[in-house]
Amino acid sequence: MAEETVVIDPPAAAPVVAPAPAAPAPAPSYGGFRGRDDRAPRETDGVEKVVHINRCAKVVKGGRRFSFSALVVSGDAKGKVGCGFGKANEVSDAIKKATEASRKNMVSICLKDSTIPHEVIGAHGGGHILLKPATPGTGIIAGGGARAVLEAAGVKDVIGKSLGSSNHANVVRATLAALTALRPADEILRARGKEIKERKAL
Repeated sequence: MAEETVVIDPPAAAPVVAPAPAAPAPAPSYGGFRGRDDRAPRETDGVEKVVHINRCAKVVKGGRRFSFSALVVSGDAKGKVGCGFGKANEVSDAIKKATEASRKNMVSICLKDSTIPHEVIGAHGGGHILLKPATPGTGIIAGGGARAVLEAAGVKDVIGKSLGSSNHANVVRATLAALTALRPADEILRARGKEIKERKAL
């Protein structure tokens, strides 16, 4: 008796189903408190420069304990500048304290285009500095703490000369004293009892 061959059709392929999109992760909850992490990052405008970092060692029974102090200059490069001093056991903490202090101590200064309106001398303690206006393209001819203050204030063309102590803190504060002593031409003319229209004839 002949054997019968039975052909069985292959099973139909199962339809391909795309995986369901994953649900977005829930936003972190802060218990109703809108803290720093719950906000978009904020862009900080301005210039911050670390002028000097000093290390101090205190000798104790178990050895030496080190602490740090930082001098920071902050400004908006548009006519406002300030300096701050901070001390801490870590460099980063000292810089943070100094930066916060410099932002609180900002003062407005008088500028004339990219330079200063007139020659001026500033002094603080043993530090004395002479600042002279310069033509466009001259740049900042000054160094150390004076250069940091001038750049943070937004001065682009000036000639500076340190005439006294080279102590960083005194030079920075002397430069700030010189910048805050600047006055526009109109104010100087009024102080002398002259009319503003006479300025061109002087």
